[in-house]
Amino acid sequence: MYGSIFYNCWAALLAFTIYFFITLSQSQAPAQILIGSFVTAAVAFFVTFAVRYLLAYVLYTPDQQLFEEVAEQNETDIETLNHDPYLDKEMPTTSNYSTVEYNDESPEEIAQVVRTMLSQDDTATNNS
Repeated sequence: MYGSIFYNCWAALLAFTIYFFITLSQSQAPAQILIGSFVTAAVAFFVTFAVRYLLAYVLYTPDQQLFEEVAEQNETDIETLNHDPYLDKEMPTTSNYSTVEYNDESPEEIAQVVRTMLSQDDTATNNS
């Protein structure tokens, strides 16, 4: 279950208080007010179980093992789709390409290039 029984107690206390103060302003016997408040608190206590169950159902996250099985199935599906039977070799995928890394350049040089580009962009927009 999502949460604990502590939430049920808070819901019962809240329902008791709201019912008590609403019926207190009406002309009813004090015994009727207290009995109605306790009944309302009990109903709210048990209704909170249903609300917590629904929250747990909505927020349920499957086990990690299920995620791994689905990931393995997707990988085999992708491998099957990327295989070209006419050429009898695998087609290139995006994971085969490497990204360009700028380890040789210093951050100061990159910052200077960006500043130059921004200043050129500003002058181009001001001239138009």
